Amino acid sequence: MNTKRLLVVPLCILALTCSLFGQGTQETTQTAEKKEALTPISLWYGALMTEAGPPPADWAGYQIIRDKLGVELTLTALPSNENDQDVKIQAAGAANNLPDIFQVTRAPWLRMVKQGLIAPVDDMYAKMPVRTKQQYTDASIKFTTYNGHSYGLASPGSIVRNEGLVIRKDWLDKLGLAVPKTIDELLAVMHAFTYDDPDGNGANDTYGYGAFLELNNREEGLGRRLDPIFGAYGVAGTWNLTEKDFGLNVRKPAYYDAMSTVMKMVEDNVIDPNWLSYRKDDFRAAWKQGRFGIMREQNGALAMESNYKPFDTNFPNGEWIVIDPPAGPSGDSAVGVYSAAYRIFAVSEKAAKEGKKDAIARLLEWMSSNEGYYLLGWGVKGVNYTLDENGIPSDKNLPNPDLAYTKPLGRPVIQLANMVYIYSDAELKATFPNYKSANGKTMSALTVLREMQGKNWVDATGIDAMPLPSADLKRFYEQGVAEFVAGKNKLNPENWAAFIAKFDELGGKQWEADGLAYAKENGLLK
Repeated sequence: MNTKRLLVVPLCILALTCSLFGQGTQETTQTAEKKEALTPISLWYGALMTEAGPPPADWAGYQIIRDKLGVELTLTALPSNENDQDVKIQAAGAANNLPDIFQVTRAPWLRMVKQGLIAPVDDMYAKMPVRTKQQYTDASIKFTTYNGHSYGLASPGSIVRNEGLVIRKDWLDKLGLAVPKTIDELLAVMHAFTYDDPDGNGANDTYGYGAFLELNNREEGLGRRLDPIFGAYGVAGTWNLTEKDFGLNVRKPAYYDAMSTVMKMVEDNVIDPNWLSYRKDDFRAAWKQGRFGIMREQNGALAMESNYKPFDTNFPNGEWIVIDPPAGPSGDSAVGVYSAAYRIFAVSEKAAKEGKKDAIARLLEWMSSNEGYYLLGWGVKGVNYTLDENGIPSDKNLPNPDLAYTKPLGRPVIQLANMVYIYSDAELKATFPNYKSANGKTMSALTVLREMQGKNWVDATGIDAMPLPSADLKRFYEQGVAEFVAGKNKLNPENWAAFIAKFDELGGKQWEADGLAYAKENGLLK
């Protein structure tokens, strides 16, 4: 009997062991099948705040997107500078290695459409009923239509007129200076900020004006950071779209006058000398370190709590205020140009051939669902945000206030917010909540936005659709004006005339003629 028992026990154990091994094999197979069933989607996005860093590896969205959508999402943030974005995307296109879906500016987008690298998306709109209703309009679909097909998903691109000319009020007060009203007064204040020790530290370490080269299809030449100077001469932006004075601003005599003013700033050493080498993040680090006292900056980058905090820590009694752009000799004044912009997301032809369009549509539709909208826009409820009595996301009453979506630690989880925001009033109140500065002052990036929007701007609606220069002409144009201000080519009437002659020879005059024909045909003249 004992012998029999000893024989039975091993057989039972063997049976159980075989069962367990079989179950493990089955579970492993099921897991592998589930993982294999996931559709890999690569997404290149423009970050909400480039300084904050990407969503963390344990971001809640990754698991939700796997479980609910069957998508394995890989995220890559694009460079903060549009030119760098264009270079990265065009290099990927040239190597036939574009991601599945990617944010792209209009110039490289159009080139790649013509090259057959971008897929039409006409069939995707019906597959995303919620998102299409929220994000896409007849105008935005027309914006991405080429030869009768839509080749891009164009969402509201930005809050218009959300930048302004700002100045260190505490520096003005320290030196007993008034807010400058004219271009000459602005130059005088720049000089004082550079040479009269406005921060009172006894060191020669400040400059009047700060900038960097930020170029796009609306603001070429020296870019938007210098537009308040060019606006004083009536030549802000690339094009003048008025019927009476249509043309490329660079070909107008007033552009030379504006360049001469910039040269005064350079020669008097009142503009931060690093401006030609700065990138956006360098520029923003510099003003937070108190390096200059006048600049054109974006409302959120200036005044949102997470962005303002480093400056507030360094200068608790420092204060930036929004001022009117200076008036020039003929009374012209403008912060810059604005247009109803769109943010284009394109699907690569490679992704379409791999059958990924349906998965991309599911992903985008989920983003615009309540779950996706709040997760991408504000994070995890109860961790990164709460809802106030009006149902508006708030950064109040959180277990760990440092994880609020408005704080540095909370910003990475909402880096995809640009893909869901529609810029409603409720959204803006949630995006730009009030807070207290180090010295107890109530701060609001929304108040700053409204002040910026109330200043003088040039309406350039339609400018994004204007004909583009050839790559050679664009390069010559931008390098040429940069060489003048860098001292590589002396700015005088003779050299400027030679520059414009070469510009025309490379296609500048024809570009202007093509622009006029397009503006007339599409009703863009003001």
